[in-house]
Amino acid sequence: MANLKYSRQRASIKEYLSSTMEHPTADTVYLHVKEEFPNISLGTVYRNLNLLADMGEAVKISTPDGGDRFDGRTEPHYHVVCRSCGKIFDLELDEEHIKSINELANRHFGGTIESHTTLFYGTCEECAGKKSEKGLK
Repeated sequence: MANLKYSRQRASIKEYLSSTMEHPTADTVYLHVKEEFPNISLGTVYRNLNLLADMGEAVKISTPDGGDRFDGRTEPHYHVVCRSCGKIFDLELDEEHIKSINELANRHFGGTIESHTTLFYGTCEECAGKKSEKGLK
């Protein structure tokens, strides 16, 4: 990829992604970056998020509801989607577990597995607590 010209807007988007654990949508990123750059367009935010993901400086998480989420944490890790509230959480597994899944897949595939993405689905701790409270009443 050719050298890209430095962009203060792109740097601001990357900085916001690195500062949050929320896995925001492009709309959420737009609202935060707009505070610093009032004239920025939503299209510019989308283009820069996709560019950062293509460059490996962000992770794009495609969710089943069709809305992409973004993560500033680029080292290999998994995500859990809460079926109740829709939030996305990081799932901390050590690197050996991630490598072992690639190795297992390679044993069952004629080609070569280089990487993978996985989304887990469940109920987050907060939502599980709310369900428990409702059950007690």
